[in-house]
This record gives sequence, structure tokens and C-alpha cells, in this order.
Amino acid sequence: MGRTRSSFTRFCKISFFISVGTSIHIYSVITDYFVNENFGDNMIRLTPDDAKKRFGPLFSLKFLVMVDERSDRAEIIETYRARGTIEWDAMNRRRAGGAVTGCVVEGTTMVINAKIGTYPINFGAASRAIGGQALESVEVAGDEVITTWAGIAGAGVGIAACLSQAPGAIRAEYPTEDDLKVGGARTNRVRIVSPRYEKVCIGIDDTDTKTEGATWVMALKCAESCRMEGVEFLNMRLVQLNPAVPHKTTNCVSSALNFAVRPDKTRGLLDFFRAFVEENTFSKDTGIACYRGIDFSSDSPSSAAVKTEILTLEKAEEEAEVLGIDFIDHNGRKGRIGALGAVLWGNRGIEAAGLYGEHL
Repeated sequence: MGRTRSSFTRFCKISFFISVGTSIHIYSVITDYFVNENFGDNMIRLTPDDAKKRFGPLFSLKFLVMVDERSDRAEIIETYRARGTIEWDAMNRRRAGGAVTGCVVEGTTMVINAKIGTYPINFGAASRAIGGQALESVEVAGDEVITTWAGIAGAGVGIAACLSQAPGAIRAEYPTEDDLKVGGARTNRVRIVSPRYEKVCIGIDDTDTKTEGATWVMALKCAESCRMEGVEFLNMRLVQLNPAVPHKTTNCVSSALNFAVRPDKTRGLLDFFRAFVEENTFSKDTGIACYRGIDFSSDSPSSAAVKTEILTLEKAEEEAEVLGIDFIDHNGRKGRIGALGAVLWGNRGIEAAGLYGEHL
């Protein structure tokens, strides 16, 4: 069965494991209900405040969904009060499949990589092949994003009672009253409606000189000075470039900043960022690059080249055009090379801070 774009008609598969001697036999059945088909006109809707009153205050601290319709990808960020819940959810959602393509846990925050659309889930009581919590679909509905979830037992509490009151959710939609009964061995289903965000990665380099300034300081000052409604600063990474480059300040490091942005606020963010950096930079070579979206080829030859070779400005500008990365500075100078490197590595994990091929 393939992906569906606008329908909520996917089955829920339950697998049973029976041990016979030293062998384990897997049996899968399709339940007699359709998970998303139950979300009809009579669904029950709760705001986060309603959910908090009904279930009591729980543990979700953040829920945010960014989408990139060009690549049919989404990125979901969740933060909880404790790391253990995040780790369990990540493992089970990955095992359940559905719209999930990958999960990363950093502290008490989980980042889910997902596909836009509705997909079959391997969902039921947690076991080797199925997950006890599942993300079935991610759908864009105008200015909102709808994510559809299923959970069983404690994992049902997590999506029906906890996620529904997360800061960042607009409302939760339940197909039946039974889905509002949480705990024990019950199965719960819910759709979480949240604002639509897009992801913007901004890279900067060459804001310092041999005598003053530091690019990472400039980057963080700019991010912290941006107080625009509809713009949320996510994180910053220092990107180690090729230290053998002759024309550098000292360490040859650029900075990448990631933002979640409401689509109508992106232009304002980029204008603010450019004005702040160009007003406060110590260098005439400052470069600023940006990418709007979640997915571009991390296999670009320039990803390795910025850490291992000496790129020309012309080559950097050519590669940026191929990847859809824009330069927004007014200088057109060598800082664009490092700014490109920052964007290329801005979402690649801790290895961005190391030399090429270096890992902890």
C-alpha cells in the first residue's frame, strides 16, 4: 500500500509473537477498524488548556512541526521534562514505521524526521517488530499541520493526555470518548493540530579580524536579539572548516543557526539577520548564506570540500546555486565560502565541529 495525500484511511496492523521451542513465529493481523477513518465530524476537540483541566498538568514542554512540501518532509521537535520518556517514544515510533523515517534524542528533546502523507503503521503492544506508539500521518492544512498518533497503555497517555497539552499545540482531536480514557491497557488515538512552520538555516563567516571579534559570538548575539513573533531560534552549530586554508583568522570556523519560522515571517527574519550582521561585523569579507527547507543533498561534494580543500568563491557560489542555497550579504566576498560550509553542515550533528571524518 502506498502513500495517500488527503485521506485518513490506513489500517492498523497488530503482530503477535509466539515462541515454539527455540523458534519465534510472527503473526500479523489487520484490525477491524481503520485508524484515521474514525476522525469524523463528531470528533472531540480539546485545546491545551482543556486537556490540562481534564487530565491534570503533565510533562510535555514543547511541540513544534516544520514542513518542507518541496521534498515532502517534516521535522517534529518535542521536549519533555525527563529523558526516559523521550527515549522510549523514539525507539517505539521508529519501530512502528508509519510516517517516521528517523529519530534523534538530545537531552530531553527528540527530533523526528518524517514524511508528509499517511502511511501504514506497525502498531500494538511493544515487541520486536512493532511499536507501542506510532505517528501515522503528517498533513498540511493551510496554515496548520495535522499529525495523527496512536498509543497503547502508558504510550497512549503520552499522546492523548500529555502531547495534547504541549506548548505549541493548537488543539487535539479525538475520534471517540473512549480515546479520552487513558491508562491501563487502553489504546488511544489523537490528531494534534499545530501551526505550520518552515525551517531556515543561516550560515555566516568572516565577521572577525586578527585583532577583534568572533563569528560565533556575532551569530549568537544576532539570534538572541531577534524577538520576532512567529520566529523561534532552535540551535547553533560551530562548523570546523579546512584549517589549512591560508586566508583565515585563526581556527577557520563558521557558524550555522537554525530557526523555525512561520512562512510569512521568513523575509523579515532574513532582513533582520543581514542588517544586524552587516552593522556589527568587524570584517569587510563577511558572508551570509541561507537555506529554506528541511532537505538538500548532504552528499554534495562541497560538504567534504569545505573541510578538506581550498575552495574558490566562484566554486562556492556555483554549488550554492545548484543546492538552492542563497547568499543574502551585500559583500560578495570570500566569507561566502565559510557561510556555505555552515549551511551544509548546520544540521549534521556534532561531527560538524570536528575535522573531516572525526567523531567522538
